Amino acid sequence: MAKASKQILLRDKEEAIKLLGKNHEHVKLVQERYPIRIVDRGEKVLLSGSNKDVDTVHKIFEEVLQIVRRGNRVDIEDIKYALRVAADQSQPPLSGAVGETIPVASGCAPIRPKSKGQYEYIEAIRNADVVFGIGPAGTGKTYLAVAMAVSAFLKREYERMIFTRPAVEAGEKLGFLPGDLQEKVDPYLRPLYDALYDMMEGETITRLLSRAQIEVAPLAYMRGRTLNHCFVILDEAQNTTHEQMKMFLTRLGHDSKAIITGDVTQIDLPTGKASGLVEAQRLLSEIEGIRFVYFTSKDIFRHPLVAKIVDAYEKYESTLRGESDS
Repeated sequence: MAKASKQILLRDKEEAIKLLGKNHEHVKLVQERYPIRIVDRGEKVLLSGSNKDVDTVHKIFEEVLQIVRRGNRVDIEDIKYALRVAADQSQPPLSGAVGETIPVASGCAPIRPKSKGQYEYIEAIRNADVVFGIGPAGTGKTYLAVAMAVSAFLKREYERMIFTRPAVEAGEKLGFLPGDLQEKVDPYLRPLYDALYDMMEGETITRLLSRAQIEVAPLAYMRGRTLNHCFVILDEAQNTTHEQMKMFLTRLGHDSKAIITGDVTQIDLPTGKASGLVEAQRLLSEIEGIRFVYFTSKDIFRHPLVAKIVDAYEKYESTLRGESDS
């Protein structure tokens, strides 16, 4: 196998740390994928190994270096994304993802898309008033929607943020859970709170909750209301019924935006109840102003095994559907 060597010239030691990571954590990650030699010479990085691997790693580091020189912070997730792009050219380059940074509260890390699906999702949310994000767990559907809500709210584009989920009894009877109604439904709403606390300070969230500028509530609480000047997120929408989905979508008032997220492979409704999200795909896909964005296992950013698990289940369930159709 032909051997090659290349070098990357740096301005100073600080730039080297930003490129290579503290304690060379970026280098270690790259070398897990590409078995080449990477030598840090202070203001020079030497790469040696097979022609193909050296060329690929050189392109990765040059892309990261350009981002560093524009004043952007690069972390381990960005390196993972750059490695993913190198293996899948259909994904937008790291520079494109960094350019789509979603600013949230000061002191909180900005949020960035990490796949083609996430990139398209953000663009859809910016440009449409009703967006459906559909796909498996771990693809960032809810997290990115919350980030876009927080960012728009802080820019004063909306007066309120409303986050809601159907309180479906997924194998557990709410009536038998301890506590009052709020304590019963809080576990269903916890992922929405978790995302919020990543993007805003706790004191700010508490203050906005007390003023009803942030509302986190079960879907049933939306009935009979008109939601004006709001950024509204309906999460876990696969567990809505026909009636609930229609009710939610018709709450939207003036100067409002609605994001609906869900995973149609994780429906917890009782047998015989049709999913409002599945139904909405058939009924609303041709309406101008409504966007549907579909995520796949390529958009999953959890443990690396999660994408493989999702693929395995999809293959198995596809086989079952084929058998039931025959």
